[in-house]
Amino acid sequence: MSPINRLGRHLEQAIARFFTEDPPPADGLPWYVAPLPQWVEDAGLRLAYPIAFANLLGTLFGFWYYGFRPIPLESPLVQGQFARTPEVMWLFVPDSPMATLFIGLSLIAWKRNWQADWLHVLAFFGCIKLGLWTPYVQVLLNGPGGVAAWMWHFLIWSHVAMAVEAFLIHRYARFGVGSIALATGWFLANDVVDYFVPILGEPHHSTVLAEYANGVIEHSSHVHDLAAAWAVVLTVLAVFLALTTRVEKLKLGR
Repeated sequence: MSPINRLGRHLEQAIARFFTEDPPPADGLPWYVAPLPQWVEDAGLRLAYPIAFANLLGTLFGFWYYGFRPIPLESPLVQGQFARTPEVMWLFVPDSPMATLFIGLSLIAWKRNWQADWLHVLAFFGCIKLGLWTPYVQVLLNGPGGVAAWMWHFLIWSHVAMAVEAFLIHRYARFGVGSIALATGWFLANDVVDYFVPILGEPHHSTVLAEYANGVIEHSSHVHDLAAAWAVVLTVLAVFLALTTRVEKLKLGR
């Protein structure tokens, strides 16, 4: 065992003193669908409730970020991107807050022994897709300008953490074909209305600051195409990883 893994296992054992319920047994999946060290998986699953709570707080912050502002009371309740989007399309706007909602509820459902494979797979797709889309946009398209430095780093690292969380889910989810089909349909629909066929108003993807030109969002710009391309690639990646996880589980009789 490497020194890092040895230290990590000691950390996981320290967490186990306070969160004593053992996680599900390791399922022995290959590294390309289960890339985290086992001690990271074990520690994350022991901390399921705190992690779920942190994600649900992230959902509340995300809705505030997109423009739902109940506080302060004297300000308009709906601002930002929500205000620019027809109400009937609001469901397609807060992609990251929906992903953190899915993973938060997924962890709670697992801990409560609720049968919710569809929710677990939605959480997997959401964490993979938004966890990797946002750092790409912030680092390669937007850059550190336009928002406070702390917010830029928060957006990057909080979303990287989402991508890591995705690889806890295989320990307790079945990854059934119906669940994968549902998640595929939902995230493909998001890609279509976010970038290609907005239905009502403008495209509904998260605002990319690099699209602004002279104070106007230019959805016809090259930046829009780059953001769209990465979103589609990540949807395909999530489908591939989910189906591969299903196949590997079947090989192991799980």
